[in-house]
Amino acid sequence: MPKVYVIIVTYNAMKWTERCFSSLRKSSVPLQTIVVDNGSSDGTQDYIRSNFPEVQLIQSETNGGFGKANNTGIEIAHRAGADFFYIMNQDAWIFEDSVQKLIDAYTSHPEPEKLGILSPMHLDGTEKRFDLHFENYLGKETKDNRLFSDIFAGEVQPWYEINFVNAAHWLIPRNIIEKIGGFNPYFFHGAEDYEYINRVLYFGLKVVVCPHSKVVHDAKVQSFKKLENEDEVYNLQQRRLSIRMQRETRYLNPAYYYNIRNEKKEFYSNIIKLRLKGNKSESDFYLAQYKYFQNRFQEIEDLRKISLTAKHPFLNLD
Repeated sequence: MPKVYVIIVTYNAMKWTERCFSSLRKSSVPLQTIVVDNGSSDGTQDYIRSNFPEVQLIQSETNGGFGKANNTGIEIAHRAGADFFYIMNQDAWIFEDSVQKLIDAYTSHPEPEKLGILSPMHLDGTEKRFDLHFENYLGKETKDNRLFSDIFAGEVQPWYEINFVNAAHWLIPRNIIEKIGGFNPYFFHGAEDYEYINRVLYFGLKVVVCPHSKVVHDAKVQSFKKLENEDEVYNLQQRRLSIRMQRETRYLNPAYYYNIRNEKKEFYSNIIKLRLKGNKSESDFYLAQYKYFQNRFQEIEDLRKISLTAKHPFLNLD
């Protein structure tokens, strides 16, 4: 029986704690659970200690973000001899056979050594429908993998390749952790899973979803209909934050040709062109972006080198 370690980062998780950890107890595959708490103030730590004493609870001294906390758990699990690392959100739970079905998909794959991340099918909190964002990820790939057609025809395969699935439920084999490493500490929260998958794909590894395995991700947003705040200023700030994070993710992607001089020239060009066209607002936005990145260009270059050349990037496994 493989040793599977579940790693969960918590922060004020009381809403889901009972359902999350109770589900792990019922798994047909024995699971070892490591929780790294990022400074909860709602009683999460005490509840876990009192009701789930089998959980190894690590109290982080500071809230270093999702990726850094996961790296702490990964290092502990690796030292304990984990064969698989199951990265799981706090607002999530599994079914009795969820992990077994993932392992079955792994062992039956003709090239398991090339599987970087295995994901189950994410249901929303009703346990009746797909998590909406997960369904969106699937929809972008079906022209290539024909998953929906196979479901309709009743001919579902054990796995389907996909270019992205969020890190609410990831099964990562040990050999992948040792090659790809951990999450990039550049991100506090919000794009670390994109950056990690970019590295997985860069090294020729596969990300797959496994339709026979189902889990739950009780995400807050389950509709794409007019969710934005009525405050236009706030909405603009959020859109621009998203644009900035997309740029950061692109810069850190090993497949992207990153040259600091070229990136600066692009900023200069956009700032000047937009100003000459009379679009002061967008020109100012690019200027603000440039000021944000000018002190981060070198940091990003250094982190790119680590992700490509370090023995176990962003992890201390020795």
